[in-house]
Formats: sequence, C-alpha cells, structure tokens
Amino acid sequence: MKFLLQGAQRSLLRGFGRRYLATSTEQYAKRNYANNLSEYNTVFTSLTAKRRHYLLRDAYDDMVLDGVQPSRDTFHSLIAGTMKGSRLQDAFYFRDEMKTMGLLPDVVLYNFLISTCGKSKNSDQAIKILDEMKNSGVKPNGQTYICLLNACAAAGRLDPVYAIVRDMTSAGVGLNKFCYAGLIAAHKNKTPIAEDVATKIIELVEQSKGWSSVEASTGENAENVMMNVSEEELYNLPTADYVHKRRGFLRKELTVYHVAFHAFTELKNVQAMEVLVEMLKSEKKDPDVFILLQIMRYIS
Repeated sequence: MKFLLQGAQRSLLRGFGRRYLATSTEQYAKRNYANNLSEYNTVFTSLTAKRRHYLLRDAYDDMVLDGVQPSRDTFHSLIAGTMKGSRLQDAFYFRDEMKTMGLLPDVVLYNFLISTCGKSKNSDQAIKILDEMKNSGVKPNGQTYICLLNACAAAGRLDPVYAIVRDMTSAGVGLNKFCYAGLIAAHKNKTPIAEDVATKIIELVEQSKGWSSVEASTGENAENVMMNVSEEELYNLPTADYVHKRRGFLRKELTVYHVAFHAFTELKNVQAMEVLVEMLKSEKKDPDVFILLQIMRYIS
C-alpha cells in the first residue's frame, strides 16, 4: 500500500513537473519577445514610435540578460527615444553604458543629450555635456550650438543664449530660423517677465526675415531623418508634436511665427497676436493650422 502511495505521489510529481515545465516555457516565450540584436533594435524603435519611452530601459535590461550585445546603432535608438520622452536620467544611463562597452558617443548622440537637457529645463547640465564633448575630442557642429541655445532658452537664460549667438556670428555662422525661435523662447521664458517682452519678440520676428540660409550646414542630419527625429523635436520647439501630422497642418517656413504665436498665447497678449496677424498679411502669407490653433486657444 505504501509503495502504491509512493508511486502515486511520484506520478503526481512527474505530472506537476511536466505542467510546470510547459508553463515555464510558455512564460519564457512570452517574455522572450526578441532573440537577437536586430529584433531588439526593432523593439526599441517600436516603443519610441508608440511613445512608451518609459519601457526602453526595461527592454534594454532584458536584452542584456539575454546576452545580446548592443551596438552603436542600438544606443542611438535608445538615446533618441529617451530624448523624445524627456527622460534625462535614462539618457545618461545609456550614455554611461555605452562608454562602459568602449563605444564613445559621437556628435549626433551628444546633440540628443543636450536636447534632452533642454526638454528637462536643465541648462547647466547641457553646458556640461558640451564641455564633455570637447574634452572627448568630438567637434560640435551647427546643430550642437542650436540645441544648446534652445536648451538655455527653455530655462529663460538670456545671457547664455546671447553668448552662444555671439560665438556663432563671430565664427561666421549666420542665424537661421531655429536660432530666432530660441531667442523668442528665451524672452518668453525669462522670469520675471520683462515689460517689453512683446516688443522684443516682434522685433525678433522682423529681424528673422533677413536670416541668411544656413540650412545646408545645420540642416537635418541624415541619421536624424533615418531615426525620425525632426529639427523641431531636436530643438524642443512647440511644434514638435505636430511636425509628423498630415501635410498642410504645419508650414515649416513659418517656424518663427509658430514660436511667436505660441509665446503670445502663453503670455495672454492679444494685442501682440494681432500685430503678428498683420505682419503675416503684409507678407501675403496665410496662417497654417498650428497658428490658428494658438489663436483659438487664446479665444477659448
């Protein structure tokens, strides 16, 4: 009888073991959503596209646990995703992981890091990133300085913004529409708000009409385009969330007007908005959907 009981127990244990093994295999299959570097890179791209930036670090940890070695392209994808999600600590984590593996960040990654600092309104850290970049022997490009300008502008720091402008002009680099956008944002974000802020912004819009095109030198990097990172996102413009919408929603030649209308909407200055409308009319330009949205925001 005892033997029969023991046999039954062994049968039960064997059955339980088979069921447990099957369950474990199923759970592993569900968790193991990627098996190699290519599949993990696809996962990172998908998470960013779905705006689930908060899962990038978890997915990266899974990749490391699976013994998959990340590449430079992997870190580009991860840091671009954290930039879009304004996740500064995750961005620094991936930078440190990259260095640990002997991969030095290039100018594109440093630009993403500076941009992420701007999204987090951490201009001091953005300046430190530029210093780190120079100490590492990575030469800043035009996008680097515009990222830094807009990072300082997000914090309302006028002095560093104008210092960057002076450095650019002394180096023979003309100001483009994104520089003027940063100058406008800096005046809007400065605290306390200056009494003549509306006048300053309108003057900048007027000055921007004569900007010398430097798009060839500071235009969209080919890698940024491949990673679906627009200049509006890179420089933290208020149009960043609208740039990928259908054609006609956003007219890029009105970038400076976009930032100015957004500023006056935030400042609740209807008189200044009316001046901008008249300036558009004088140039025989119609407002796009984004500008109309800013006007409607104020009215509502």
